[in-house]
Amino acid sequence: MTTWTPDSWRALPIQQQPSYQDQQLLQQVEQQLHRYPPLVFAQETRDLHTQLGQVAQGKGFLLQGGDCAESFNDFNAPKIRDTFKVLLQMAVVLTYAGGLPVVKVARMAGQYAKPRSSDLETINGVSLPSYRGDIVNSFEFTESARQPDPNRLVTAYHHSAATLNLLRAFAQGGLADLHQVSKWNMGFVESNPLKDRYHNVAQRIQEALRFMEICGITAQNSPSIRETQLYTSHEALLLNYEEALTRRDSLTGDWYDCSAHMVWIGERTRQLDHAHLEFFRGIHNPVGVKIGPGMQPDELIRLIDALNPDNTPGRLTLITRMGADKLADKLPALVRKVKAEGRTVVWSSDPMHGNTVKASNDFKTRDFEAILREIRSFFAVHKAEGTHAGGIHLEMTGEHVTECTGGAYGLSEHDLSKRYFTQCDPRLNADQVLELAFLIADTLSATRK
Repeated sequence: MTTWTPDSWRALPIQQQPSYQDQQLLQQVEQQLHRYPPLVFAQETRDLHTQLGQVAQGKGFLLQGGDCAESFNDFNAPKIRDTFKVLLQMAVVLTYAGGLPVVKVARMAGQYAKPRSSDLETINGVSLPSYRGDIVNSFEFTESARQPDPNRLVTAYHHSAATLNLLRAFAQGGLADLHQVSKWNMGFVESNPLKDRYHNVAQRIQEALRFMEICGITAQNSPSIRETQLYTSHEALLLNYEEALTRRDSLTGDWYDCSAHMVWIGERTRQLDHAHLEFFRGIHNPVGVKIGPGMQPDELIRLIDALNPDNTPGRLTLITRMGADKLADKLPALVRKVKAEGRTVVWSSDPMHGNTVKASNDFKTRDFEAILREIRSFFAVHKAEGTHAGGIHLEMTGEHVTECTGGAYGLSEHDLSKRYFTQCDPRLNADQVLELAFLIADTLSATRK
């Protein structure tokens, strides 16, 4: 291993980067960002590391979710609030069902960059640079809009800072009160077509809260009832942005990427000899890496050793994204190898990316039943191998969009055009996400028993 510095990645090959025309402006923007305050603090990141360490040892569960790609145009308080609320609603259900603390990590306050399968997009014979997220260029299909603009890095920073500020206010200002969240869940159950299926869990949570009140544990005397911890995360795709926000902690001397509490490497950029691995190996944040069906057991061990050479619990989360029809065949060998080699990781399931299809009306979508099937298969593999199914990773929104088919309300391909707002990949809507939580609750309860 060479000596690591925040910019040592620049000497290595790199994938999925925009081609900026004005390199001088890009350097000026990078220098500007380097002078800006950190978005998160090292101690917050260490707290998350500790909690993920508990998850890695089977004493917690990771809930990670949020937008496929955040948008400058859709940046507003109600949208942030609604996603925050639905994450809390899921967390309460999963905590009660699993009997374990749930670590809540949002795909928010920085999820502005997206990898693409091609550098160019062609429409009606016209080819332009692909849309790579609002931090790079604009979704509109015009030549000027699709040119990568360095100033968007600064805009993304300010949007992330404002989002973080609001999330902290929600988490500490009363919106996270367990009594409120429980009432929201009861409201969801009562209006759901399959309410009888979920009513038992929701009712038992209400009863548990009433019992706590009788025992004198209330929101007034117990901060844990009215407050929560919510961490942020994103795919660290643009390493110049991540480098500019990397700081050395004054207490420990360690380097932290202060753009988010947790960052991850995507399936397309996890090459062992490339820039993303080099950058990630030097930062002390908890990190994740997406694992697809093509991953081989020996390659996975090399990847783990590159990112977590000291085998520290909580440092590394493996996020599997294989597809409902492939996971049961591909995952067991990986889990078995990691266990046999004594590596300590958090195993988390991303059931979204492997189940993306194109509908007959050309909308890109995902089917609720396929998503649920992959999650259940993920739990079944870990049960069979004697390992801990440690979390789920969802592309979701608190809005009532129509981007994924299925669920209790029976969304069909015909419904996709009604409220299809995503600029990249289809997301589960608020009702589908909560339905998923109640269905996963059955699996968690069985696992606990």
